Amino acid sequence: MEENNFVLEMKNISKEFPGVKALDGVTLQVRPGTVHALMGENGAGKSTLMKCLFGIYKQDSGDILIDDKKVEIENSKTALDLGISMIHQELHPVPFRNVMENIWLGRFPTRTYGPLKFVDEKKMYRDTEMLFKELDMDLKPDTLVGNLSVSQIQLMEIAKATSYSSKVIIMDEPTSSLTENEVGHLFNIIRKLKKKGVSIIYISHKMEEILEISDEVTIMRDGQKIGTWKAAELSIDMIISKMVGRDMENRFPERRNVPGEFIMKVENLTSIYTKSFKNISFELRKGEILGIGGLVGAQRTELVEALFGLRAIKSGSIFINGREVIIKSPIDAKKHKMALLTEERRATGIFPILSVLENVVVANMGRYVKPYLLLDEKKRKEDAEKSIDMLRVKTPSYKTPLMDLSGGNQQKVLLARWLLTEPDILILDEPTRGIDVGAKYEIYTIMTELAQQGKSIIMISSEMPELMGMSDRIMVMCEGRLSGIIDSKSATEEEIMRLATKFIT
Repeated sequence: MEENNFVLEMKNISKEFPGVKALDGVTLQVRPGTVHALMGENGAGKSTLMKCLFGIYKQDSGDILIDDKKVEIENSKTALDLGISMIHQELHPVPFRNVMENIWLGRFPTRTYGPLKFVDEKKMYRDTEMLFKELDMDLKPDTLVGNLSVSQIQLMEIAKATSYSSKVIIMDEPTSSLTENEVGHLFNIIRKLKKKGVSIIYISHKMEEILEISDEVTIMRDGQKIGTWKAAELSIDMIISKMVGRDMENRFPERRNVPGEFIMKVENLTSIYTKSFKNISFELRKGEILGIGGLVGAQRTELVEALFGLRAIKSGSIFINGREVIIKSPIDAKKHKMALLTEERRATGIFPILSVLENVVVANMGRYVKPYLLLDEKKRKEDAEKSIDMLRVKTPSYKTPLMDLSGGNQQKVLLARWLLTEPDILILDEPTRGIDVGAKYEIYTIMTELAQQGKSIIMISSEMPELMGMSDRIMVMCEGRLSGIIDSKSATEEEIMRLATKFIT
């Protein structure tokens, strides 16, 4: 290859925020018609680097070159004009408009009648149909976006990014909400784009995906570039070692928890909705990690939200410590010493513009009220700082806005929030989704320590290794029904998958 055969070069990019050096002289070089993976732990600087490229941030120093010409990217419009588009990890569609309006937002085709201009709806519909046909996507241009699933919205955003006819497309965690079949579809789209000479910068924590789809891999750590390698030269163990700066022979910590007596019993729990979960029965032991597996649509999240009082049930019983309890709201659940870490931390977990302190103490405000309805600021600060230390949250200060923390550290703040309520039963819905391998290991360690202390954990996970590596028993669901409960020591991926598809016709 020619030495300077790069469509994009980012040279010695540095960026500082108050108290944090997010990027420290990072160089990235991307060849035309290739997939260049960008990897690193949460907080390594990947997203900050891409936001500098897309004009969301302005780098403090360093140069960006497109086709060997230095450019100044002042904003996202400049980036798009230069042939750079981005699929963001956070999806922000306009839910009350249809698919085609979301795709062509800000650049609607128009037709003129005299001095007046109108949106050309027919042309927009045809252009969207043509785009979907080219990408082999089964979406209707006039469907209201609010009626789409998360995975369909993700596909729509992929179509939108390709519609700019860009030279470089940044894909930030593009498969986080996609099913296995949809991931395969996305990879086919990426291969088509490569043949057209389009370059993809691909950010993902899923190492199997990286090794399958990428040509080159750049690994970052603590705001610095560790190196760039051909994907064919790397293995998962090598990637993990380079990302975290240490060998991780075991992806899961050693567990010494010994499950005890039953703390919860669920009998024939059935949702009020006919297409949701039905007749679910299981038991949870003290100090046990009970995993819940299943495919998309298995109704796992719906089940645990019903346990926590967020969804109504038609019939069934819940027993805690041998006594039947009625849980109609999260307030009831908290009274019975339960806590729920929700699946979508950004949508239903964090308060991004509030500080770390406010996010930690918000579920436990009753303990900080002094006479005359004043807040005990000293106690709030003490609890926040203690939680930050205990869960090893990386943050400049407890006053830092939560949105300035990496995904893994945001997740630890949410864990800290619920641990302050001193629960006996902790429900974790996809606790490591969207966080890197190093942060995952820290979350796993926290879970293991809690189980050893006698806390009972229900963990939903869509990652097979996580399900098998962290659970004492695995409960598998399919189409809203319980397929089976198996011991993790004897479980195999084949058996779990067989149970996960047991009732699919």
